[in-house]
Amino acid sequence: MPPRRRSTEEPPLTADDLAALDEAVNAGRRATVYLREAMPSLNLPAGASGRVVKVTGSTVLVRPRGVDDELPFEADEIRLTRKQAPEPATSPTKPPETEVAEWTPAPPPAAPKPRARRSEPTPADAPAKPASPAKPAAIKKLADGVTVTIQGTLDNTWTVGVAYGSRPAGKPRSVGADAVERALVALDDDVAREAVGAVLSAARQAVAARISELSKQLDEAKNQLAALGSSE
Repeated sequence: MPPRRRSTEEPPLTADDLAALDEAVNAGRRATVYLREAMPSLNLPAGASGRVVKVTGSTVLVRPRGVDDELPFEADEIRLTRKQAPEPATSPTKPPETEVAEWTPAPPPAAPKPRARRSEPTPADAPAKPASPAKPAAIKKLADGVTVTIQGTLDNTWTVGVAYGSRPAGKPRSVGADAVERALVALDDDVAREAVGAVLSAARQAVAARISELSKQLDEAKNQLAALGSSE
């Protein structure tokens, strides 16, 4: 098994690969990369494609197919082709020997049957593939979970940002105050609801004060116009 793992290791994208991706993006051409490992939390299998949005150093900003967000990946997390790395067929030669040892003591007279079944273990040995650490590695990457950040200002501007594991958060998106309020009601978190309620209350007071000031200015303008008399 150790030799098989070493043979399946792939080098990260080279500086030339990253430069070629950056050049394609800057030229307005579509640049596509593929995930080396699955991301179960986003329903992305290994080999899923994504469009390159930006290249910064060894970090590539990618919009995976079927995901409405831009995620950063390092050069060792993506490849340029959808490569399906098949398991080498060298290991199945050893498992059949162990199975032959199990069959020979059971039916010693019926020699033809064990021979007929020796050819079948080759496809049956396929379950040895689950030893691949691809899925555990993908789960380990998301061990830190997902962080959702809601930010609001006194001018009633609200945004939501999402960060996967230890990766930087994606671009925040604007949302309505009513959507934020509904989400917090559904979460039933008093502390969060109080904090958002305080911001909304302050925003309402600011708008009310602005309306009062504008009304006052409008009244003053009307009085000045009346003092000037009729133009006729």
